[in-house]
Amino acid sequence: MRPLTEQDVRASFVNCSKGEAKRLAVPRDLGERPWDDLDFLGWRDPGAPDRSYLVAERAGRLVGVALRFPSSRRGLQHRSMCSLCLTVHRGGGVSLMTARKAGAAGREGNSVGVYMCTDLACSLYLRGRKVPDSGSRMEESLSVEEQIVRATGNLASFLDALGA
Repeated sequence: MRPLTEQDVRASFVNCSKGEAKRLAVPRDLGERPWDDLDFLGWRDPGAPDRSYLVAERAGRLVGVALRFPSSRRGLQHRSMCSLCLTVHRGGGVSLMTARKAGAAGREGNSVGVYMCTDLACSLYLRGRKVPDSGSRMEESLSVEEQIVRATGNLASFLDALGA
């Protein structure tokens, strides 16, 4: 992914108002992100434990999505798998992320959900730059490049469902 500026990020959101995009917490470390290893920029809002954001490149443009997820994970000891990168995590390492649809459908309250790594570090797990809390990723017969193509395809399907 190409490096992004705060202005790029704020202008990319498709499922919130311009005012909401102006007020959301953009990471301060954009200049330090491992851009060559990212398929999308994802981060949690430090001031709102139930909010996360994701920005991806699609057809030559940036698409930003505001996400919500349950902030309480009482007693979860099971393992769950991310629908994007297929990384398995223990406990709260995977969350159901929901996003308002873009446009009129979103203003009417329609949303779409997907199970994702709670920390939105799918790209880093795929490349072995980060180890999941379960200790390792499942061994696959696909190459890392093929896994990246699959994950970006899964993300594209989610963004399509949002109307992004």
